Amino acid sequence: MISTDTDILATAESWAKAGRGVALATVIETWGSAPRPVGSHLVIDQEGNFLGSVSGGCVEGAVVEEAADVIADGKARTLEFGVADETAWKVGLSCGGRIRVYVERVH
Repeated sequence: MISTDTDILATAESWAKAGRGVALATVIETWGSAPRPVGSHLVIDQEGNFLGSVSGGCVEGAVVEEAADVIADGKARTLEFGVADETAWKVGLSCGGRIRVYVERVH
């Protein structure tokens, strides 16, 4: 079962209040056959723990890796994954669509 947005955002707030480094990834654009809709969230802490989903499992690993950099340097990033992108095949997004994910640090 995928957690609700309320659960994910509450977890982000709780982890940040507990002193963890936290990043929030949000699907900001989709095209074609995308695994998760715009507005889907994934919260990640500095240890690599996460809750939620931005791709149904296809690109979560790559997003978690980028989130570690966002937590470390505080600079938000926009990531794009699509079937035409070699990275997409490597991470498993072969559904024929494209997604853009915004990753930001939670303070």
